[in-house]
Amino acid sequence: MPQWMRPEVYPLMAAMTFVTSMCVFQLTRNVFMNPDVRVNKAHRTMGVLENHDEGQKYAEHGLRRFLRTRPPEVMPTVNSFFSNTK
Repeated sequence: MPQWMRPEVYPLMAAMTFVTSMCVFQLTRNVFMNPDVRVNKAHRTMGVLENHDEGQKYAEHGLRRFLRTRPPEVMPTVNSFFSNTK
């Protein structure tokens, strides 16, 4: 049986699959959870939505709350190794 895809293509396929899944995740999140997107007809008829609490909940998601408590360092061990002179 002939091989239909070369093995050199696997890393490219993995990267493209990852990027595509991240795009689908973000688009799905925006469609279903963003307070500015109005899918059903009842919400589309309203001119201005008074949903400040819903917008705040969308903007302050769990990842952002978690990262707010962490120091702004990518690799703290490497940073401390090179910055501490003894």
